[in-house]
Amino acid sequence: MPKLKPDDICQVRCFNDELVVHVRDAMPIDETLEEAKTLFTALADKSRLKILHALKDSQELCVCDIAEVLGVQVSVASHHLRKLRDLKVLKYRNDGKLVYYSLRDQFVSQILDLVLQKIVQ
Repeated sequence: MPKLKPDDICQVRCFNDELVVHVRDAMPIDETLEEAKTLFTALADKSRLKILHALKDSQELCVCDIAEVLGVQVSVASHHLRKLRDLKVLKYRNDGKLVYYSLRDQFVSQILDLVLQKIVQ
């Protein structure tokens, strides 16, 4: 963590009581923040971002297709898919010997689009 410079912090300890109370009252509860942290954890890996991007543009993909898109072994893709499923970002279905994954809902797709649009600007 970078060292703080004197001009980075207040020189006197004071705060706006009304504003602090308002901001505290508007703060989400810890459980909600844990859910948000979980979502950001899912998005904090380049391979998982690629998987989410691939799935946002298709109905569903099987594990083998996702591995091919990523250019990795099926076991690596499966590991990332399991993580995303555990984080409640993806859902899956079995079809015989094949396993298909899809987005649980479009929320993650919308977040991904917003982030990528902001970066490309």
